[in-house]
Amino acid sequence: MSAWQAALLGIIQGLTEFLPVSSSGHLVLSQALLGLEMPGVTFEVVVHMATLCAVLWVYRARVASLAGGALRGQREAWVYIGLLVLASIPAAVAGIGGEDFFKSMFGRPVWAAFFLIVTGFIVWSIHITAPRATKPAPGPGEAFGIGLAQALAILPGISRSGSTVAAGAALGIDAVKVAEFSFLMSVPAILGAGLLQAGEIGTTADSGGTAALAIGFATALVAGVAAIHLFVKMLEHRTFHWFAVYCWVIGSAYILAAWFVPSLR
Repeated sequence: MSAWQAALLGIIQGLTEFLPVSSSGHLVLSQALLGLEMPGVTFEVVVHMATLCAVLWVYRARVASLAGGALRGQREAWVYIGLLVLASIPAAVAGIGGEDFFKSMFGRPVWAAFFLIVTGFIVWSIHITAPRATKPAPGPGEAFGIGLAQALAILPGISRSGSTVAAGAALGIDAVKVAEFSFLMSVPAILGAGLLQAGEIGTTADSGGTAALAIGFATALVAGVAAIHLFVKMLEHRTFHWFAVYCWVIGSAYILAAWFVPSLR
């Protein structure tokens, strides 16, 4: 794999992991259209760890506050950590219990395109619910509801960030606050996915060598940090819902193409 290919894949992973456009959906559609695939499990794990580092960097002050508070025995910190754990349970259960089903969906690009259209409606709903959402943090019920949205996002084409923020806003939580909760909630999800894939890691040569891995990590990290900042800024300026238009266009265009080209189905 060349340096520019590693950089391109790193940028795509960093952007689509956090923007509400579904990284898994884009992977499925790009595989069907262009034959574009991650060059080996090693590279995939590396760019996933880069996106994990992006979350920890952007929210480093919050992570440090939670860690420090937990070490000092502060109830507020332990409650918030407990809510993050609670919200992570539905996706863990769904991922383990429905593993075969979810894997089968990754081989059906038309369904990924359809779910991308669904994501558009989910993201657009934030435009309606966010102005009325004022709670500063989720309670147990809201955290579990956000967790259910994350579980739904295992389906290719359903955006994890978009569905969790939409669920939180619909439950009355301030959109920027629920975005923070959503991104922190992604830490165990990304880490868990990376650990599951770690057992399949081959040699660095399988992914284009050490240089390709370093380039992929760096570009995914930078793109991930930029994507998180853009995500939050668009929430603050109430322009976030325009990502819905992108999802509708891409999903509809693919389904239309598949209508005329059966091999894309």
